[in-house]
Amino acid sequence: MGCASSKQFGGRRAPGHDEADVLASETSFTVNEVEALYELYKKMSFSIIKDGLIHKEEFKLALFRSTNRANLFADRVFDLFDLKRNGVIDFGEFVRSLSVFHPKAPESEKIAFAFKLYDLRGTGYIEKEELREMVLALLDESDLCLSDNAVEAIVDNTFDQADSNGDGKIDPNEWEEFVKKNPAALRNMTLPYLQDITMAFPSFVMHSEAND
Repeated sequence: MGCASSKQFGGRRAPGHDEADVLASETSFTVNEVEALYELYKKMSFSIIKDGLIHKEEFKLALFRSTNRANLFADRVFDLFDLKRNGVIDFGEFVRSLSVFHPKAPESEKIAFAFKLYDLRGTGYIEKEELREMVLALLDESDLCLSDNAVEAIVDNTFDQADSNGDGKIDPNEWEEFVKKNPAALRNMTLPYLQDITMAFPSFVMHSEAND
C-alpha cells in the first residue's frame, strides 16, 4: 500500500478526485505516484472532450493513437475501469483500476482482473467463444495475424489445461490454477513503468496529439 501524506493536490480538481493520501492508502501507489498520475490523467481527459473525464474516445486515443480503431480489448479494459458504469472514467476510478497493473499489486488482484477481462458477458465463467473473441482482439491489438486453425488451437489448448472439470467453461478457481501453472497468461497485467511514474510518463500518452 502507498504511504500516507497530508500533501494536497493543487489547482482545480477533476471529477472523482479523492485526496492523494486516500488513493495511496487504497492502492499500490505512493502519494507521489498518485500525484504524477494526476498529470497523466489530465493529459488524457482533456485530449478531445476537455471536461476532466476520460471518455472512451480519449482512452482509445491514448492506447492506440486513434479514436476510430475498433478493438474489443480496448473496449473491455475501458468497461472494467469504468467502475460506476456511467460511460466515463473519473480520477478515482483511473487510479484504483490502474493499480492492478502496478508491479507491487498482489497477484490475486491481477488474476481476478484478467478473469473479468475474458468473462465478456459477466456470467462468472469464461466460455470458449469469449476466449476466442479476446484472443482475436489481442492479436489485432498486437498487429498479429494467425490462421483460424492456429487460433482454435490456442483456445482448445487453454481449455484442455484450464477446464479441469470438463464442463465447457472456466470458473475463477480453474482460472487461478491455470494461471499459476502458466504465469505468461498474466504478462500483460504488469506495467513496470508505473513504479517509475514520478520519473516519466508512459510513452503512449505522449502521442495524444496524433490526430490533431
